[in-house]
Amino acid sequence: MPAASTILMIRPAAFSFNEQTAANNFFQSQPKLQASEIQQQVLDEFDNMTRLLVEQDIEVLVIEDTPEPAKPDAIFPNNWFCTLPSGIIAVFPMFAANRRIEKRDDILQWLTENFQTTGVQDWSEYEAEGRFLEGTGSMVIDHDNKIIYACRSQRTDTSVLEKFASAHGYHALAFSAADQNGRPIYHTNVMMCIGNGFAVVCADAIADETERIAVTQLLESTGHDIIRISLQQMHAFAGNMLQLQNMRGELFIVLSASAWNSLREDQHNQLQSFAQPLVIDVPTIEKIEGGSVRCMMAEIFLKA
Repeated sequence: MPAASTILMIRPAAFSFNEQTAANNFFQSQPKLQASEIQQQVLDEFDNMTRLLVEQDIEVLVIEDTPEPAKPDAIFPNNWFCTLPSGIIAVFPMFAANRRIEKRDDILQWLTENFQTTGVQDWSEYEAEGRFLEGTGSMVIDHDNKIIYACRSQRTDTSVLEKFASAHGYHALAFSAADQNGRPIYHTNVMMCIGNGFAVVCADAIADETERIAVTQLLESTGHDIIRISLQQMHAFAGNMLQLQNMRGELFIVLSASAWNSLREDQHNQLQSFAQPLVIDVPTIEKIEGGSVRCMMAEIFLKA
C-alpha cells in the first residue's frame, strides 16, 4: 500500500467537547477543564505532533482553522475529505450537523491549485437523506488491492459505501463491530489500520464469526500479517494508527502514546519489524473528542 509522504492537518481554533458527536462516539468524555485551558493544551499537543512529523522529513501542510463559525472537531479533517491516488478529491456526508461546517471550499481550491487533481466529488447530498460516510474514519482503504474495509454504524451507511467503492473501482467489505458493551464502533479507523505488509485489527470487536473470518482472510490473502489487538487496547486507540513515509522513503507508523503504552512487547516488536514507530502524546484530544493521531491526518496522495 502506498504510504503518503504528505499530510494535511487543521490547527484548531475552537476545540471543545462536541455533544452532537457524543451521541455515538463512546470514546469521548466530558472535560473538567475550562475552555481556555482545553484550547491551550490541544494547541500544545497539535504543535508538538506537527513538529515531530516534520523532524522526520514528513511533509505537513498545516491549515489554520477559521474562528467563526466555531468547529469543535476541525482537528479531524480526514472525516470530511480524502484524496485518492487517481487524483480525485472526495468530500463526504457527515453525521453531525455542526461538523458539516468543517467543509471548506478554500482548502479544496488550494489543493486543486497546488496539486494535480482529476476532479472534486462531493457526496454531501446524502446528508439530506440521513445517510453518512465519514471519509477515512468510516473507511480503512487498501489502495494497492482496491479494497475498502468498513464497519457499519450511524456514520457509515453501506449503500453510500457501495456507491463510493463502485465509483472508483474498489471492492467494499462491510461488517459489524462493537465495543465490550455491545455499542457499535463509530469509525472503522479506531479498530483497524492497514500498512505495508501488516494490518492492526481488533478482531474481537467483530462478533459475527463469518464476518470476522472474511475480514481476516481477505487481509491475509492480500499479503498482510495481522497484529491483533484487544478491545481494551482498541479503547486506548491502538487501532488508530497510520503508516507514512518521509521524503527519503523511510516508513513510520504514527500512533499515540496511549496506544503504544497499551501494547505488549511482542506487539511492539511486530510493529517495529514493519516500520519505525513514531509515538505522539495527545491525551487531551483523545479524552475529550474521542479521536487520536490517525484522525488528525488527511493523507495527500496527489502529485505536486
